[in-house]
Amino acid sequence: MSSYRRTIRASPDQVWAVLADGWLYPLFVVGASRMRDVDSDWPAPGAALHHSVGSWPVLIDDSTTVEEAEAPTLLRLRARAWPGGEADVTFRLEPRGDETEVVIEEDAAVGPARLMPPFIRRPLLVWRNSETLRRLAFVAEGRAAG
Repeated sequence: MSSYRRTIRASPDQVWAVLADGWLYPLFVVGASRMRDVDSDWPAPGAALHHSVGSWPVLIDDSTTVEEAEAPTLLRLRARAWPGGEADVTFRLEPRGDETEVVIEEDAAVGPARLMPPFIRRPLLVWRNSETLRRLAFVAEGRAAG
């Protein structure tokens, strides 16, 4: 499993508001290129984001489903990106005064990506998740300032 953390200059409620708006995911999730639909009860357990991954013209339609949600501190997802497979992704939000420390944990769960040795998989996930949290910070901090 890969774990990465970043302090965001916004409250947990403000960061959660970004995570709870499924239409925003392509703004901060590395690899997500567009949203096709968001279940009306997102981010309730069982709700899904219907997204595409890749770059035009090679786009693959897939989905991400909520496994567990405890606003505003925990969001656990099963992200699908076939033919690569599926990943378990967890966002943990921890208050730090007026800021929030966000921890993202991710690992391949099912499919070909799971066959990649962990010593190769982890550095790629750290890179991806550091950029994802950098983008999440831009969105959450921008909304908090506005």
